[in-house]
Order: sequence, then structure tokens, then C-alpha cells
Amino acid sequence: MLYIVLLSIFLIDWYVFQAVKVISLKWKFKRAVFIAYWALTLFIAGIFVHWKIVGPAQVNPTFQKLAIVFIFIDYLSKVFAVLVLAFDDGIRFIKWINQKRIHKTKGEPTGKPIPRSEFLAKASMAAIAMPVATLGFGILSGAYDYRVRRKRVVISGLPKAFDGLRIGQLSDIHSGSFYNKVAVQGGIDLMRAEKPDLFVFTGDLVNNETPEVAEYKAMFGKLTAPLGAYATLGNHDYGDYRSWPSRLAKQKNLDDLVQVHREMGWELLRNENRLITVNGEQIALLGVENWGKGRFTKYGDLDKAYGNLPKEITKILLSHDPSHWDAKVRPNHPDIDLTLAGHTHGFQFGVEIGNFRWSPSQYMYDQWADLYQKGNQQIYVNRGFGFLGYPGRVGILPEITILELVRA
Repeated sequence: MLYIVLLSIFLIDWYVFQAVKVISLKWKFKRAVFIAYWALTLFIAGIFVHWKIVGPAQVNPTFQKLAIVFIFIDYLSKVFAVLVLAFDDGIRFIKWINQKRIHKTKGEPTGKPIPRSEFLAKASMAAIAMPVATLGFGILSGAYDYRVRRKRVVISGLPKAFDGLRIGQLSDIHSGSFYNKVAVQGGIDLMRAEKPDLFVFTGDLVNNETPEVAEYKAMFGKLTAPLGAYATLGNHDYGDYRSWPSRLAKQKNLDDLVQVHREMGWELLRNENRLITVNGEQIALLGVENWGKGRFTKYGDLDKAYGNLPKEITKILLSHDPSHWDAKVRPNHPDIDLTLAGHTHGFQFGVEIGNFRWSPSQYMYDQWADLYQKGNQQIYVNRGFGFLGYPGRVGILPEITILELVRA
């Protein structure tokens, strides 16, 4: 795998370097530009080799975050330059074929090589600048630009006592990615100001390890509600994406995370349910462990969470991954009225204008952001409070959800 990564780095940089040579052809300091260009390539390659030798767990976390962000932005931007250069090469190839045909007809030598277009070389550099500027803006402006999204959810058979009940939902905190505690506090304050009747969290409190949440535990522990605060686990909470010295170490990490939920006052539902009572009437709140389609973990047991609940009671399910809804929830339990999920982050990139929404996430998930309905069942997918990998958001902003239940 390392060899594939290194080969990809050098091929992309070699191709983009062709444009650098064209643009800097008349520069007095072009040699310094060439040295700096390839020195950066070797530095990035060295990072990957170092990670391979010592293991990512042994690398300074701050350096690792910064390096990942820089490499991601650098090479994503260069992909756009590659596309422009490929277009230029396509034109050059057509011209070369045509030139060869003409000279062959006249019985003349093939002719001079066709030079690369200086205009398209400059365009390729502009293609690099655009995503760098966009992604940079997403880091500086979008990462903590929390938006309160309110939605009315009409449920047939909802008890009268719950008509108008307000549920506050957060999802995908990913505390290990934060770098601005003041901004995080601002998002928490927005949720507290809404004063929901019931608070729920739909998973991914951390990226990989419980210690990530240590300095944020007290802050999130202030999120409470009169009818309780409930949570479920997400795919990142189990520590499945890092190496552990032993199975016991991994289990202890999960046990510690469960304890953190207790200390914050969030009741963790692990394939179980709770009855919520208001004025003598009840609804059921179910919570499953992570269940994701494809390569994602499948710890969730919906039948166990369902237990002996009567079919006629209104049911709300907390399930981190929205793919669970079509795969298991709807086919097996058509009486679960509302599912609350997260997981997708809306890809942290996209466009939302009025009712129009687009994100690469929609090519992976049928339900990726906001409210969806099929028959009498509905699912709300939270866009996420935090971020993972890329420390920013472009277009798809971090979300604080307020759902108002309405009796049909």
C-alpha cells in the first residue's frame, strides 16, 4: 500500500511539474522553484514512510492532523490541475496526429514537437488555487458555523401529551478533531438556548480514543433536558480504526467511553429501549449500537432493542448510520415511526440553497441530510456537529437539530 501511495504522489507531482516548467521558463529563479517543488514532494513522501515505520499511533497527534489536512488539500487541488493538463495533452495529441498525417501525405519529415499551451499551463495553476481557497475558507469559516435547523415531524397516533414535544439532537461530535474550545462552547450554548424537552445524541463522540473527549466532557455534560438525555454509539466510538496492544486495551477504551456518557448524564442505549412518560401517556425511545451497510460494523441488534414493546406505542429509534433504516428498520419494524441518525456529515461539502441540496454524500447514502419519509415512517439525518479528516465544512454546515413532534 505504501508503494502505491508513493507512486501516486510522484506521478501527480511529475505531471503538474510540466506546467510549472512552462510557466517558469523565463524566470531567473526557476531553479530554486524546481528545487522547492521537489523538496516538498520528498517531504510529503517522507511523512508517509515515517508513519509506516513507527505507526500512526506514535506520531504527535497535532502534527498528524496538520499533515493530513495539508496533504489532503495539496493533492486534491493538484487533481484539478491534472484534469486541465490532460485536456491540454488531448489537444496536443490530436494536433500531433493531424501533423503526422499531413507530413506523411507530402512525404516530409514529421515536423517539430508541439509545445504545451502556456495558457492551459497557467489555467492548471489557477485550478490549483481555486480549491485551496475554497477549502481554506471552509476551515476558517465553516468548521464552527453552527446552524440551528428546526423541523416539524408529523406522527400518526402520537399521544396528545407529546403533541409539540421538542427534541434536541446532536450527532458526530468527533471531539478529537476540535481545535477551538471557544467555538465549540458557542455551539453548545445554541443548543442550551433552545431548551428542548428531550435531548438525544446519535453517536461518534470521539474519533478513536476516549481521552479525546476529556477536555470537552464538562462542556457537553451541560446538555440536559427535562425528559432526559439519551445517546447511542457510532462506528468511531468502538476504537475499530486504530491498532491496540491487546483486545483488553480496546475493551477498556470502550468501557471508559461508556463511563464518560454516564458522567455527562447521557443515558447510553445499547440495543435497548426506554419509556418516556408525560401526563400518564408514553412513547418508546429505542437505541441500537452501530449498524452500517457494507464495510461498517454491525453491532446493532434491533430486535433486542425492540424487546416486548407493544406495536401501537409511538416509537423513536436512535441509530447512528442512516443505511440501517432501509436495510433493517423499515423491512422488519414498520411500526417504528421516526429514526434519528447522523454519520454522513453531508460529506462536509456540498450546496444547500432553499430546498435544493447536493453533496457527494448522496451517491453513497439514499438518506444523507434532513428529513425523509416512506409510507408512515420517517428518518431525520443530522449533518453532524463536528468534523473528521478535513477540519472544515464547505456548504454543508455543522448542525444543531430541533424536531417538534406533531400529532397527525
